Amino acid sequence: MKFLRWTVLRLLTAAVQLLALSIVIFSVLYLTPGKPEQILLGTQAGTSPAALAAIREKYHLNEPLVNQYGLWLRDAAHFDFGRSIQTGQTVTSAISERLPVTIFLTAFALALVVLIAVPLGLIAGTRVGTFTDRLITLVITVGFSAPAFAVGIGALYVFGVILRWFPMYGAGDGFVDRLWHLSLPAATLALTVIAVIARQTRATALKTNDQDFMMFARVRGLSWHQVVGRYLLRNSSLPVVTSLGLVLAYFLTGTVIVEQTFALQGIASLLVSAIGTKDVPMVQCLALLAALFVLLSNLLTDMVCVILDPRLRRKAFA
Repeated sequence: MKFLRWTVLRLLTAAVQLLALSIVIFSVLYLTPGKPEQILLGTQAGTSPAALAAIREKYHLNEPLVNQYGLWLRDAAHFDFGRSIQTGQTVTSAISERLPVTIFLTAFALALVVLIAVPLGLIAGTRVGTFTDRLITLVITVGFSAPAFAVGIGALYVFGVILRWFPMYGAGDGFVDRLWHLSLPAATLALTVIAVIARQTRATALKTNDQDFMMFARVRGLSWHQVVGRYLLRNSSLPVVTSLGLVLAYFLTGTVIVEQTFALQGIASLLVSAIGTKDVPMVQCLALLAALFVLLSNLLTDMVCVILDPRLRRKAFA
């Protein structure tokens, strides 16, 4: 019951933060250079006084900023974010077509990070100074210094052109086909983050491994797998989970380079296109969606940390 009340309170806090961010986003777009009516008309319509007056009337541009925001918020509460200036398609339908690709890519990349980075960090942290530790540290350093666009182009050339193991573009249809199409993009997106999380896990495991309870666990004759699984992993999890929460927020909003490199029709590429064409309704909704992703990832991270650590539970439910 306390956990439910704490969750509801955090959700309400996130809703207030999202409302405040929507005000900031709306105000920034309102204050950007250029007349809104001219941007809304685009290049396909004329710029006669009649056309400008009609567009001002349609989008309530003659009203004060507060009234404009109130009208926008009323429509946004009904999931009506207007129509794209570039295509004429409703903003919600355009985003709903692109969102599954970005979510799948993000989930795939995050799974790779968890399955590769955490074990590497734990192994390196429990075998400090050995050849294994030095090898993992070398791999981490190389991965950390590799830029995503260079890795993506190299992966396309090697695995797409020469070996022909993976498709060179597109997201595929169906789960298995999409998994195959997004393998290279997900690996490219995850590479640098794997290095960061592996280094974080190694540092945390190294610190935890020096604690007295770890020595007592080894003295009891427990195997390496038992010591790592029961004691090291759980007591090293909080900093790693916190870092993974930041990674999730980054993946959901920072896939621009990967989507552009692999010609993926996701949210990031839609945002780049909308900014390039000054598609104000699309940019506004995507910016708000990015803020929502960040808030939810932070909330999810806090929930996992509270579940894992009894000390945090006592503070949160006090």
